[in-house]
Amino acid sequence: MRNILFGAILTLLIVFGLRYCEHTKSEKEQLRANTALIEKQIKNVGKLIVTEGNYAQVFTYEDSKKFYVDVLSATKKALVVVNAEATIAYDLSRVTTEIDELTKTVRITNIPEPELKINPNIEYYDVQQDYLNQFNARDYNIIKSRVQNSLEKEIKNSNLYTNAQNRLISELSKIYLLTSSLEWTLEYNGNIIDEANPIKP
Repeated sequence: MRNILFGAILTLLIVFGLRYCEHTKSEKEQLRANTALIEKQIKNVGKLIVTEGNYAQVFTYEDSKKFYVDVLSATKKALVVVNAEATIAYDLSRVTTEIDELTKTVRITNIPEPELKINPNIEYYDVQQDYLNQFNARDYNIIKSRVQNSLEKEIKNSNLYTNAQNRLISELSKIYLLTSSLEWTLEYNGNIIDEANPIKP
């Protein structure tokens, strides 16, 4: 009788032990699967987010040179019309993250700075130049530099950067939707990100 009881207890212990090992193995496999899925999703949103704006400017370029002890002068000038397309982008492939499987937490450790690109289309009208002072490559480079600086200043004072940040938040929120659906937590700058606490770049 004792042997039968001992055998039954031993059998129960073996069965429960095997089931516990299978359950633990299943949990680990599920954790690895969820981690791989989150990593894949982070890579999928690793793309450029682009906000575009169109700008137009008109200004006059003028340059004078004096000759013979300032007795003679030669002037060149032109009406310059600029139509430019500006794009602000975030390279999300440069967003860095840490995945903590133990606490089921995804931490965003770095968000890159926005990248501004300006593609100006410059047209010249009413070009006037003297024989002793004609347009050359240096003048066109000066004009292009002035156009670039002027547009950068205008764009930085516009809402284009704000729009780009909103688009960035929208893309990064896709990571939050995935992590929350798998009962993981998303963190940035030590703060938990959820609907009540959106990501701030």
